[in-house]
Amino acid sequence: MSIDKEWNLIEQHHYQRTFKFPDFLTALDFVNRASNVCEEIDHHAEFVLSWGEVVVRVWSHDVDGISSRDLLFCNSIDKMIEQG
Repeated sequence: MSIDKEWNLIEQHHYQRTFKFPDFLTALDFVNRASNVCEEIDHHAEFVLSWGEVVVRVWSHDVDGISSRDLLFCNSIDKMIEQG
């Protein structure tokens, strides 16, 4: 499973990606749509929401690092972005 090159693996512990938006409401809409992805795949990420930006971090707490669920999450967010 491949993920967008914008996802950065941080210290072999978690994936992180920053998404830019034109305003706060668009960033908030992204978080709300991403939360649906989290529920659908039953894997929940950390979202840091600010004006025009969302930082997403994801890792598997049960292994305190990366698992296949994290790649699934990243891939699912990538697909959500592609679909608009």
